Order: sequence, then C-alpha cells, then structure tokens
Amino acid sequence: MDTTGLTNYRRKLPHWRDQGAIYFITWRLAKNQPPLEPDERTLCADAIRHFNRRRYELFACVVMDDHVHVLMLPLRDHLVAQILHSWKSFTANGLATTWNRAAPIWQDEYFDRKIRDDAELIQKAEYILGNPGKRWPELQGYPWVWCDHLKALDQ
Repeated sequence: MDTTGLTNYRRKLPHWRDQGAIYFITWRLAKNQPPLEPDERTLCADAIRHFNRRRYELFACVVMDDHVHVLMLPLRDHLVAQILHSWKSFTANGLATTWNRAAPIWQDEYFDRKIRDDAELIQKAEYILGNPGKRWPELQGYPWVWCDHLKALDQ
C-alpha cells in the first residue's frame, strides 16, 4: 500500500489526510445556538461556493438549519483544516455581525471522512442532496443544497 502523502493528526477526533483525496465533511452549530434562518444559510452556502475551483473542487454541499455537509477535493497546497477554518471563521463573523449571534457559533471540532471509491462518492453526494428531504419530508425544493457534478455522478 502506497502511503505517500498520507498524514494523520488528532484533535478530539482523528483526521487522516491523503494528498489528492476527496473528503466528506460535517460541522455543526455550537450548543445553545438557535437554528440558522434562511438568510444565514445563504451566507454560509455562498461562502462555501466562493473559492470553488480555486482552493478546492466542490462536488456537493448542503447548509441545514443546524449543520453543514460538504463533499470536496482540496486543490494544490490548500489543506482541509485551512479551508474549514476559512469557512467557519468567515461565516461566524458574518453571523455575529449581521445577525448578532454570540460566540461560539460553530462547534470547534468537525467530522471528516476520506472518500475511498466512486461508489462512496456517489453515496455521499446522494446523502447530501437528500438531507433536506429526510429532515423535512414535505419539502418542495431547498435553495441551500448544491451539486456541481451530477452528470459525473450518474455515469
């Protein structure tokens, strides 16, 4: 097994890193934070999509009322931890400034999983796309879910 580029670090959870890997990432609102309102979800979704194809290749994302899921591939020398810090810091500042949310806004830790094959990539993308409907079965459309690779996933 080639472990070139494979690294591991630990905070509360272990985080495995493999150069060229796609990651499924989840983070949540901090305890005692009220659910994200529609305009707040828009701020978060816009922040996630902002550096798509510059710092990372974004496959899919969803901003729910209390958590976020992202499926992405870091590009060049951009690290998952740095990308996550950027998203969480920018959105936390915006949520605090515009909507007067008190810190902490996001939980410090996040969950990430390295995608191991095409089948898992498709499964995680489908999970992201289906997350709003699972939470709210009566839902008709959800503007804070996004997928850029539907055609690639269908092949």
